[in-house]
Amino acid sequence: MRTLLFATLVLAASICFPNGAAGDNIARGVKVVVIDAGHGGPKFPGAHYRGVYEKDLNLKVALRLGRLIEDNLPGIKVVYTRKTDKQFSDNLSLDLQARADIANKAGGDLFISIHTNAARSASAKGVETLIMGESTTETRRNEDVLYAYNKEELIDMADAKTAAIVRAYIQNLQFTYGEYSEAMARLVQKNYGKFSRQDRGVKRQLLKVLYTTDMPSVLTEIGFLSNPQEFAYMTSEKGLNEIARALFGAVKDYVAYVDGLLLREETAPREDAAAADAAVPSDGAAEAVQDGKSERGYTVQLIASVKSVPLRDAQFKSYRGKVEQFLSDGKFRYKYCVGRYADKSEAQRKLKEVRREFRDAFVVRYDGKRIVN
Repeated sequence: MRTLLFATLVLAASICFPNGAAGDNIARGVKVVVIDAGHGGPKFPGAHYRGVYEKDLNLKVALRLGRLIEDNLPGIKVVYTRKTDKQFSDNLSLDLQARADIANKAGGDLFISIHTNAARSASAKGVETLIMGESTTETRRNEDVLYAYNKEELIDMADAKTAAIVRAYIQNLQFTYGEYSEAMARLVQKNYGKFSRQDRGVKRQLLKVLYTTDMPSVLTEIGFLSNPQEFAYMTSEKGLNEIARALFGAVKDYVAYVDGLLLREETAPREDAAAADAAVPSDGAAEAVQDGKSERGYTVQLIASVKSVPLRDAQFKSYRGKVEQFLSDGKFRYKYCVGRYADKSEAQRKLKEVRREFRDAFVVRYDGKRIVN
């Protein structure tokens, strides 16, 4: 199993990294939403209580959510990974990969995987939304809650090679879809609150199905089958409809969020980009000069983008107006960084501070206005 998973991760890395997790689907707005009803088929039914299977609840919510989008957001195409009770493989890793393949082939702009929770204790309750990432504390906490068969959906980081590939992917993710996935996850939790659901928060977890989706992606847990009150709620028409409405509200809010970013991008002054381009000769060979000397050193990179981003954009959080735009080769040519340091150890000290808000930030070398590593 570990060999198969490692091969899958290598393939995913080779697909994702050269494409740079393209980012074109961010630049064009939200046109395609992929809805994944988690589990399915005889081999992967998910949690089950009192004759009710997770796979069936997930599908009921997925179909309701899809109809709401189709009826109310006509400019958006809905793609389902499944519309019936089916599985894609007898192997769980391949089954999860198939769902991501459907999303990627459809050119999805947003991936929503719908799941139902279960716990050893009947008192566990509430809703949570997961995004791809590594957090030891949260992973351990979730493993304490989830039954053993759900743990198979997590990437096994015990193998050093697998861990290295996954961590490299997570680092790359920050420059492409990480912020958008987190924004969607927070909107999901916010909209659950409109229906008085207990908020278990947004969490990072090493989920296979999110690893191979080439778009902003979330996995949301709609409640606990193992909790009698939530069981009654999720198996009722009222509960199913409210859950779907909460997820639809999040999709609607997310579409507005992305459109707002694109609008600000189109109307923002381009002085920053123009100045950066002017500072870099076309052959990239000359050095930027400041105060009569070549300026080289280290800086802390927060994000990268296919387009120029206003330096006071909200996505920079507390570093709004403090970031500096650099250029590099490749699709994600605009790099946004904090600080200039002659010594790498100084940059590493700054990195510790920055990672409080940007977990996947890292130190890079610059030469004038260009990133050179």
